[in-house]
Amino acid sequence: MSKVWFVTGSSKGFGREFVLAALERGDKVAATARNTDTLSDLVEKYGDAVLPISLDVTDRAQVFAAVKTAHEAFGRLDVVINNAGYGLFGAVEEITDQQLRDQLDVNLFGVLHVTQAVLPILREQKSGHIIQISSIGGLVAFPNLGGYHASKWALEALSDSLAQEVAGFGIKVTLIEPGGFDTDWSSASAVVADAQPQYAPLHEGMAAQRATSVQPKPVGFGAAILKVVDAETAPRRVFFGEMATQAVPHLLNQRLAELAEWAPVSLLAEGK
Repeated sequence: MSKVWFVTGSSKGFGREFVLAALERGDKVAATARNTDTLSDLVEKYGDAVLPISLDVTDRAQVFAAVKTAHEAFGRLDVVINNAGYGLFGAVEEITDQQLRDQLDVNLFGVLHVTQAVLPILREQKSGHIIQISSIGGLVAFPNLGGYHASKWALEALSDSLAQEVAGFGIKVTLIEPGGFDTDWSSASAVVADAQPQYAPLHEGMAAQRATSVQPKPVGFGAAILKVVDAETAPRRVFFGEMATQAVPHLLNQRLAELAEWAPVSLLAEGK
């Protein structure tokens, strides 16, 4: 049976791949974007199977209206992908309060708005799958991305709790954690804080690293997301990309080793 999808950030990057995968196999998609003109080619090709909806996920009322429109058009929602988001670059000392608030507004509160809007529908259906597009940056952290990491670590925790809360209603929750891919996340869509001279060596090192790294295009995202949404038992978390499968376990093992090394201090805190 075909599925009905609701996807945020559908105009490009990961979101575009998800929408195309769904439409190509005959599913229906409510595709949201700030500018729906970017979806006109999909409407021309797939007709009524795609419903373009203008949406700014930071506008809570607009989110609830968009979900209502999608539900009324298609009669149900089966897959909800919270994909809208962007990167914030800058050392913690460099980013402004407003830049961090804006980052959280999109990457965290935007997800909260969509999730709260769809839950009454999914609970009534006793089914549905919420896909949160996180990042390996939701599990580990790198310099110059503290604000972005803050948004994704918060998303991970929110979604972990959510999954436990809604399992009894037949609702699945999965966190997708991609590694680095060739999208405009770190270029056109990114926000970059004003650099401070004391961090010049950091920025120069990061620039040199980016210049030598080759990031793959997300050409397999469509096939990968279909495997996830069609799985009888959905994963709580799944990496997308080889970088994630290699880098994250190594960094998490380093964290576990340090915790083990300092275990005597942990016991000391209990007077042992």
